[in-house]
Amino acid sequence: MKIGILSRKPELYSTNRLKEAAEKRQHEVKIIDPLRCYMDITSKKPAIYYKGEKLEDFDAVIPRIGASITFYGTAVVRQFEMMGVYSVNESVAISRSRDKLRSLQLLARKGVGLPVTGFAHSTKFTKDLIGLVGGAPLVVKLLEGTQGIGVVLTETQKAAESVIEAFRGLDAHFLVQEFIEEAGGSDIRCFVIGDKVIAAMKRQGVEGEFRSNIHRGGVATPEKISPEERATAVKAARVMGLNVAGVDILRSKKGPVVMEVNSSPGLRGIESATGKDVAQSIIICIEKHAKKGKTKTRGKG
Repeated sequence: MKIGILSRKPELYSTNRLKEAAEKRQHEVKIIDPLRCYMDITSKKPAIYYKGEKLEDFDAVIPRIGASITFYGTAVVRQFEMMGVYSVNESVAISRSRDKLRSLQLLARKGVGLPVTGFAHSTKFTKDLIGLVGGAPLVVKLLEGTQGIGVVLTETQKAAESVIEAFRGLDAHFLVQEFIEEAGGSDIRCFVIGDKVIAAMKRQGVEGEFRSNIHRGGVATPEKISPEERATAVKAARVMGLNVAGVDILRSKKGPVVMEVNSSPGLRGIESATGKDVAQSIIICIEKHAKKGKTKTRGKG
């Protein structure tokens, strides 16, 4: 097979591991910077060009689209779909997962466990919004934030009001969520491929830090998850339409609740913590499902 990895940085761990795993299984691999692609959008012969070369005869692409380039990156994925190339995660699913508000609404509609979440525009109802999620302490989360950036824990009513008013003053969109205190500053990253959780790790934040992101100093260890947590992770990925996903779960008194569904989950943390060859599992998934023209959307939406 000829596989394209859409990644801005070939030196990244995840990009390297996917390339190694694909070549180990005798596939031809090309790493493509999506921002250097340009497209011929025609009705009969859509095409993509890269550094003066027409990209042809690809069997599959693996999108590693960073949050900062979601718009253009998904346009490139969509163009591949229009050309009949299989994408392990399709453009619509990536866009859906990147929109925090939309993703929570979709998960809620399908009955997936979530923290109590509020969203509003007017500052006139700040107190009502805080009461909606059970009062302080609570978490205020920017819709555009990634890797724990733009996430604030407010421990008192006054602090919550101040942060909300500050974000409103910046004309920023944000969510207000209940604080799951019993999680103890940890979460569970479930790595879903297809309809299975193939690896899971517990991420524990440093002392005094409620965010467990590894980028913020969190420590990862392998974790045995319950059947309910496994089912929740698989269902969340399915609702988003993702074949490969990192589903972040908190253990709450009411059971597992989903914090986020990541469409480009990193491989370093999960492989280091669990010792599992996650990259190879992704390539095997592609081998099973990649067929010319096998895209659900064919570039729609």
